[in-house]
Amino acid sequence: MALSLRFCPIVVNDPDESLPFYRDALGLEVRSDVASGGHRWVTLGSPEADGLEIVLSDPHAGRSQADGDALQELLVKGSLSPIVFRTDDVDALFERVRASGAEVLQEPIDQPWGPRDCAFRDPSGNTIRIAAG
Repeated sequence: MALSLRFCPIVVNDPDESLPFYRDALGLEVRSDVASGGHRWVTLGSPEADGLEIVLSDPHAGRSQADGDALQELLVKGSLSPIVFRTDDVDALFERVRASGAEVLQEPIDQPWGPRDCAFRDPSGNTIRIAAG
């Protein structure tokens, strides 16, 4: 029996503001864009692979007011878990994301524990790491 992860939610302040980062800078393609009750869920995936997709939504999308408020507070603090992507060319993707104007947290380096990686902040403050793989 095969088991794989299907969706990974990413909380953002505003899907419209974050979409250029994930679509244009990282190179993901929009698979669906669903609006309901004043919220949006934008699903993106890699054009080269079937598999994991990410879903951008605001903190209150599909959550209670209290839960959305708590998530918003963590997002503003930058306290949500980092999101780690894998690519076959860290340096080329780093240059493309940097050219988009994204905030660079770490230029590509070979980590002592193995992979070459780099890091950025998305427009909402999420830490995005990109590792060789």
